[in-house]
Amino acid sequence: MSTIAIGAHVDQTDPIAEAQARQAPHVQFFLGDPQSYKGPKVAYAGGADALRAAAEEAGVGLYVHAPYIINVATTNNRIRIPSRKLLQQHMDAAAEIGAQGLIVHGGHVNKDDEPAKGFDNWRKAIEATDLKIPLLIENTAGGDNAMTRYLERIEGVWAAISQAEGFDMVGFCLDTCHAHAGGNSLETVVDDIRKITGRIDLVHANDSRDAFDSGADRHTNFGAGKIDPDLLAAVIQDAGAPVVCETPGGAAEHVADFAWLRERLDG
Repeated sequence: MSTIAIGAHVDQTDPIAEAQARQAPHVQFFLGDPQSYKGPKVAYAGGADALRAAAEEAGVGLYVHAPYIINVATTNNRIRIPSRKLLQQHMDAAAEIGAQGLIVHGGHVNKDDEPAKGFDNWRKAIEATDLKIPLLIENTAGGDNAMTRYLERIEGVWAAISQAEGFDMVGFCLDTCHAHAGGNSLETVVDDIRKITGRIDLVHANDSRDAFDSGADRHTNFGAGKIDPDLLAAVIQDAGAPVVCETPGGAAEHVADFAWLRERLDG
């Protein structure tokens, strides 16, 4: 039996019940609306303190996914400044519930901008944010101007933020669908990322509905997509980090995905 811990992305109303329905050691969820600048909201009855206490009592690890709209890399002040504020708000809220990490997408620059501007904006964002728990930067699937689609861009981000105060609280989240759709070879992606970042802290395990290098961020259940099953399992095995399945469906579908994956992971 593999020792890799496997959980899922779940509804935020009662993450503990969702974890128990899947017999999962950890779960990931949003705090509030992932498409809104309104700020985090703890939907769990009793609020943040009650959720933290319930998670501790149940032995369930919590991960929070930051809103998709956060883009701290952009040169557009009307997006970058609210994004930094929102990132700090979600960092504070995630720390309050005792989360093990806050996952955030890498964002992008404008078409005519030099990527270096985005790299430096990431450095400034790390320095401007009070990182109370690990901030896990995730690779993304699409966009020629993305900061974390291509390996050379990830390398640029890491070179910049490694100079920032607070860098010791930054980690990396590897999404298998995003890597495949983003045009990164899954045969080497784990080693490639580790050479750049020195670490992989979390894996978003997803099959991809679309072809290699399609740029399409569309997850599907294991075995139903375009990623070779053995290769998908090998990436997860080699990464050796906790897993969050962001595949479609509820508890039954996730339990089936867990079983599919465990059958292919080494002991």
